[in-house]
Amino acid sequence: MIKLDKLTKLFGQKKVVHQASAEFEKGKVTSIIGPNGAGKSTLLSMASRLISRNEGQVWIDSKELVDWDTKALAKRLSVLRQANNITMRFTIRELVCFGRFPHSQGKLTAEDHKVVDQALEYLGIKGIEHQYLDELSGGQRQMAFIAMVMAQDTDYIFLDEPLNNLDIKHSLKIMATIQRLAHELQKAVVIVIHDINFASCYSDTIIALKRGEVVATGPVHEVIDEAVLADIYETPFKVIEQDGKRMCLYYT
Repeated sequence: MIKLDKLTKLFGQKKVVHQASAEFEKGKVTSIIGPNGAGKSTLLSMASRLISRNEGQVWIDSKELVDWDTKALAKRLSVLRQANNITMRFTIRELVCFGRFPHSQGKLTAEDHKVVDQALEYLGIKGIEHQYLDELSGGQRQMAFIAMVMAQDTDYIFLDEPLNNLDIKHSLKIMATIQRLAHELQKAVVIVIHDINFASCYSDTIIALKRGEVVATGPVHEVIDEAVLADIYETPFKVIEQDGKRMCLYYT
């Protein structure tokens, strides 16, 4: 488990995240939701040591984040950031092979190639592994990046807005894949996501931020609630249930 304890981040005099606490459990999808500027990506970045924190602690399997060796941490935690702008021309397979770097240091073994093959198969892109990234659709490219993260073979996976600029078909496929990673492979998958309905239908736990503070956290049925969401987003909500899934209608 990863445990965040009262994390605070200041940019200048502004508190972007304030006293935020949360837990990320293996075998579950945890979605972080909230309005623009709520501090979602900042919280995830502090939890993965991509940016420093002003206050608070991060515990990964009962060991404080600052005490983790960088190489050891890369075998335990993988991160896919919002912007994945690669200027060099790589094939899907070459990209996914980068996920093995913490294990192979660039000298891939037969076992490394086996893990890469498994990631490609799992994401359903083995048949196009030799295509270049600039030849792919947005959904295929995002699948390739998630395959790279999967090949890193970590217990904890952080995905910052993995549905950016994707259509409904590819978003559904990626969310289903994220859920499989957690439930079938017992990973702790944490995503920052704007679409409340995707968060509701594919998550086990939801953490809601507003103005840098955690204002709601818990299972889907506790957070996907009309009063809770109306307070977070400052707009009326109607929550309906269909086939055991909660979905939101919002309007002004």
